[in-house]
Amino acid sequence: MQATPLSVSDLNNPGVSWGAVLAGAAAAAALSFILLILGVGLGLSSVSPWSFNATAIGVSTIAWLAFMQLAASGIGGYMAGRLRVKWSSIHTDEVHFRDTAHGLLAWAVATLITVAVLAGGTRAVLSGAIDAGSGVAAAVSPAAAAGAGAAGAKAGEGGDVNPLDYFSDMLLRAAPAAGTGEAGGTVAEQRLETGRIFATSLSTGSLAADDRAYLGQVVASRTGLTQAEAEARVDAVYARAAKAAADAKARAQQAADTARKAGAHTALWMFVALLLGAFVASLAATFGGRQRDHERVLRHVTI
Repeated sequence: MQATPLSVSDLNNPGVSWGAVLAGAAAAAALSFILLILGVGLGLSSVSPWSFNATAIGVSTIAWLAFMQLAASGIGGYMAGRLRVKWSSIHTDEVHFRDTAHGLLAWAVATLITVAVLAGGTRAVLSGAIDAGSGVAAAVSPAAAAGAGAAGAKAGEGGDVNPLDYFSDMLLRAAPAAGTGEAGGTVAEQRLETGRIFATSLSTGSLAADDRAYLGQVVASRTGLTQAEAEARVDAVYARAAKAAADAKARAQQAADTARKAGAHTALWMFVALLLGAFVASLAATFGGRQRDHERVLRHVTI
């Protein structure tokens, strides 16, 4: 069986109709963006405006992602196949391959366009909800963070906290005044200094003996306790602070591990959805191309 010879026009015509590919990609990208906004409106988004949601995406979100890819990729691939130019004197297998390639190219371009749009367009459309969520997160943040910021502002009058303040405090420490039993500085200043001592001690893992003795003097001067009782209170409070810091670190590590697992779970299902979209786009392109060729044949027969 001899192959059908190609004409000069067939050799000069490109194998890819970029106009059809770009048209299908634009339709797929626009439909993906619209369905994404609809999914957020229906509550199918995995992003919570109240706090970071480190849980894996649910079944409804997975189903919506799959539907987005099926609808957008199917429309884009069909348009890419239906709008491409007619290839005359081309073997049927080659036409099938080119239609499949057109659908795959339309899906690829649409995916890149969607990623670019999500980087800027989603922020513009959902800026109200995002800003509201940021405001709520700031309002419900731990009081310790706000207190630390206020303490830094009081100590440095709006400047950043100097990590050497602890050593400066150590250098300028004053023993309780004779006959008064009161340590130097106001209560607010002593609280700031005590906080810096505890922060440094927690970072190193132990409370130095001289820091313990000094804090005992400060506590004794303010509470009327004996030096031994004051140092015992310092030990008890430091132990509670160390336990709270250790618990916070453990919770942070657990949250990070949960977020990592959720990210891997989400990425896996997004990969499956995108792979499904590529297959559907290629299949729809072959269907659209066959319909176009069939319509052209019928039109010639009618004439």
